Amino acid sequence: MLLVEDEQHVADSIISYLQQEGNICEWAMSFEDADERIAIYQYDCALIDITLPGGSGLDLIQAIKSHHPDTGIIIISAKGSLEDKINGLDLGADDYLSKPFHLAELNSRIKSILRRRKFGGNKKMVVGNLIVSPDEQTVEANGDRMILTRKEYDLLLFFISNQNRMLTKEAIAEHLWGDHADMMDSFDFIYSHIKNLRKKLEDCGCREYVSTVYGVGYKFSIQ
Repeated sequence: MLLVEDEQHVADSIISYLQQEGNICEWAMSFEDADERIAIYQYDCALIDITLPGGSGLDLIQAIKSHHPDTGIIIISAKGSLEDKINGLDLGADDYLSKPFHLAELNSRIKSILRRRKFGGNKKMVVGNLIVSPDEQTVEANGDRMILTRKEYDLLLFFISNQNRMLTKEAIAEHLWGDHADMMDSFDFIYSHIKNLRKKLEDCGCREYVSTVYGVGYKFSIQ
């Protein structure tokens, strides 16, 4: 998730709260910084202030929709004019939240957008023998509750969101750790998480959901 906000105290409070809710957050405090990130990385959701040093958040919305049309967008701005709201929504933003706002409400709106964009608005997803409840962050397999770590759960959702697509180790690392993935010396941590997730799936009767594309990455598919 990308937060574009030039006020550090506001950004700190938002990131701290969203991280406690299990989100991976990156922060850009200027138009230039955000524009560079958008051109390189794809985010599940972007929270964008309209008034920024060096440019307008409305231009960033256009850039996101050009590069990554599936990214959800929430405008967070102290500017409460109807024109700003309409312009942002017309450019492709999903929602608009005026400052000040409650962080719990922001988190609820983020969840709603992610569920709507990724999972067709359903509160529960049935994928093969799996039943996933994104709001509760729970997974059942063949009627049994799967006990997953936070990273294993994030990894499983990433796979489900990209069914039948080959995912590189780099893409998986970036999704799970954001910018910090660049500082990793190896991808051993990915192998470990995938190995553990595979075992838990197999123990619940979901064999061969995750396959290895040797030398490249992994693919999730329902046989």
